[in-house]
Amino acid sequence: MLDEKKKKRIGAAALSAVTVLITAVLMIPFLWLVVLAFKTNTQIMNEPFALPESMNWGNFKNALAILPLGSMYKNTIIIVAFTQILCLVVTFMCSFALTRLKFRSRKLQNGIYLFLLSGLMIPTYILLFPIYRINIALKIVNTYLSVILPLAASSVSFNTLLFVGFLKGFSRDIEEAAIIDGCSLMKLCTYITIPLIKPVLATVTVFNVLYVWNEFPLEVTLIQNPAMRTISMGVSMFRGKYSIDYGGLVAGALLILVPQLIFYGFFQKYVVGGLTAGAVKG
Repeated sequence: MLDEKKKKRIGAAALSAVTVLITAVLMIPFLWLVVLAFKTNTQIMNEPFALPESMNWGNFKNALAILPLGSMYKNTIIIVAFTQILCLVVTFMCSFALTRLKFRSRKLQNGIYLFLLSGLMIPTYILLFPIYRINIALKIVNTYLSVILPLAASSVSFNTLLFVGFLKGFSRDIEEAAIIDGCSLMKLCTYITIPLIKPVLATVTVFNVLYVWNEFPLEVTLIQNPAMRTISMGVSMFRGKYSIDYGGLVAGALLILVPQLIFYGFFQKYVVGGLTAGAVKG
């Protein structure tokens, strides 16, 4: 009995040690970024791994002077908000139909589900040229819509995977009771199903926000108007034709990264809860 307890304690201690080690390794790039932000360009080039000789706040002053953070945050928030709304509405309707409605053929139902999941195998970046051509044809280049539509479409596959996995294992007793009482399909979704899937809804929301916030290739391809630059495009403003302001670039990257860390830290428990609930129910 004592041996089993000792083994469990040793196993728990070993697991904790491995977790701490992995966390420390993953934190190294972020800590290095912080160190570089307080160095001059000369120090960054000559001694990239050494500690800064003094706290140089000039990089942050330059970053704040160069980056129009107000308009960038505004553009980013608009794109994030509308992408999120569109993606969640489409994903929920698809997932609800696949798990709650009756199809004439089981093969048709599985085929639609596999078609939606097939987007996970196609990187968005190989579709940049077709997306750009479609935007030109629709005359929506340099508009919010040109970025919102492809970003929402590229998120549907992953979101559908989470929603369907959660809804499949979710009890239908409450929904069936509501239908017997005369509840319409719209009211069923609004007042019963959606409130019950809040964990996975929060998880999808966090992943979508971080994905859209960090998107760069698609936005830099479809947005040429400087007034419509997003926060992820701000880092490229420190790259000149013949030189790069590494200090300003690193400081700007930190200014862009900190809001994401705060957002994820606040919603972390919802992410873990949503993934755990989906795994247990799936």
